[in-house]
Amino acid sequence: MYVEALNQAIFEEMERDDSVYYMGEDVRASIYGASKGLFEAYGENRVLDTPLSENGFIGAAVGSSLVGMRPIVETLTSFMWVAMDQLISQLAKMKYMFGGQASLPVTIRAVMYYNNAAAAHHSDRNYPMFMNMPGIKIIVPTFPEDAKGLMKTAVRDNDPCIIFEDGNLGGIKGDVPDNKDKELLIPFGKGKLLREGTDCTVVGIAGGNIHALNAAEKLEKDGISVEVIDPRTLVPLDKKIILESVEKTGRLVVVDPAHKVCSAASEIISIVSEQGFWNLQAPPAKVAAEQVHVPFTQALESLIFPTEEKIMNAVKGTLE
Repeated sequence: MYVEALNQAIFEEMERDDSVYYMGEDVRASIYGASKGLFEAYGENRVLDTPLSENGFIGAAVGSSLVGMRPIVETLTSFMWVAMDQLISQLAKMKYMFGGQASLPVTIRAVMYYNNAAAAHHSDRNYPMFMNMPGIKIIVPTFPEDAKGLMKTAVRDNDPCIIFEDGNLGGIKGDVPDNKDKELLIPFGKGKLLREGTDCTVVGIAGGNIHALNAAEKLEKDGISVEVIDPRTLVPLDKKIILESVEKTGRLVVVDPAHKVCSAASEIISIVSEQGFWNLQAPPAKVAAEQVHVPFTQALESLIFPTEEKIMNAVKGTLE
């Protein structure tokens, strides 16, 4: 499963490098998820329970990274607001402000719990805001293999990395190669072709890919061939795979669980409009979360986010 793949990656990196340690709220007692078993394996010196103070423990991660440690920090996207001073004023900017003399190998696991009646305070998908800030690498894995390979790459990277994990994908299953023969390390900035097609390109972000693939399968029955692209990382972004796909299909739909204004979808559409405008046969379409706060009731919440039906209608709209 997705969470098991992340757990494997963390175990392997902590075994490989003694400078890697793990911290977060209630991580010692975790009986499930990506931190399962870490305390039993590595003890209190490398698995740290933190107080309910994100600004404090993310600041501690920043400081420890400056003196040679490689912290992995577990948190929720909704709690990151509390630590914005450390995340933005320090983590993102220090390497630049110190003229490249400082390295900050901090990996943050930012879990996005949305579309499950968690209400507005606990349903954020805030990766677009961090895309806007230079100095941070943004990772958005969809499948277990990518989750593991990108996590391992992030831990070894000398720059700050935030892995935005879609909480709706925690139980999704997939094949993950054994690392006995070749270690699983997936490079940043290299997207993945999930499905070939000729009529329309759909770029999916995080859980948006699951809806996109399901929509593509249904559209195929109507004679519409959809190509699905997973960028896997948003910073750096694999522009080439997206532009080449649009050159082939002439159409673009971007599926993004984040709010539609100033979203990752907006940036991808902007890039294609600027660098591949001559290949477009129809205006690009954005299937993203509505620009409202997330309500508690699921009857209303389910109306906000991308769905197969919304994607199908968007694809058909580019073909009219």
